Amino acid sequence: MVEQVTIALPRLPAGFDGTTVAVISDLHAGIRRGGAFGVKRVVDEANALQPDIVVLLGDMVHKGRHASRYLPLLAELEARDGIWATLGNHEHAFVWHSRYLRPSHGPSVEQWRRMYAEAGIELLVNEAIPLEKGGSGIWLVGVDDAYSGCDDLPTALDSVQKNDFCLAITHSPDLIDDPHIPEVDLVLAGHTHGGQVLFPLLGSLFAPCRNPRERAAGLIRTQDTMMYVTRGVGEGMPIRFRSPREMPLITLRREG
Repeated sequence: MVEQVTIALPRLPAGFDGTTVAVISDLHAGIRRGGAFGVKRVVDEANALQPDIVVLLGDMVHKGRHASRYLPLLAELEARDGIWATLGNHEHAFVWHSRYLRPSHGPSVEQWRRMYAEAGIELLVNEAIPLEKGGSGIWLVGVDDAYSGCDDLPTALDSVQKNDFCLAITHSPDLIDDPHIPEVDLVLAGHTHGGQVLFPLLGSLFAPCRNPRERAAGLIRTQDTMMYVTRGVGEGMPIRFRSPREMPLITLRREG
């Protein structure tokens, strides 16, 4: 499940050169298979990587009612520099197959924030925090889910200083269409599950994002912004073909 990925970034501060980021997305804890054992397996694999940073990109649980059982298991995650999360469409109770269907009732953002805090994880919802390392600084920008219409990148960037390096974490890769995206150096996203089924020559015929053939999975460049879309560590429907589960360990490198 682990994939080693190196991303070269021309504006990365020297102090963050070589920083490793373990990316966990779309766990969907609470569906019948896996359960607590599946969550523990993901936590153990992430810890074995000994990352500097761990980011959780949403859809950690399949339904809001599963949160009290499975989020506490994430307290076992370890990272040298910190663990941060953002919300996905399932946390907002939007179904994957249509963003236009009325969402069911679920926990509020503040309830999610409290539950993550109890697990020792900071939830970022359209906000940014500064990180410092080796005498250098960057901004970690957590943007709420674009698929659910909850994203607000301008607000998330309010406190960011002009020309500072920005690493954004979010759920839907469609954030890349935001007009403010040139202010971000790297986006880490999930949501698509890589399309789950890839046909020879045709690729993914369906993924819940715009331009699925371009942004369903992997590394994408839009002007000066890079984006990596993970296939995720789980799925709501137990079907995968040529699109296996993925936990990327991303190494950030200072280009040149």
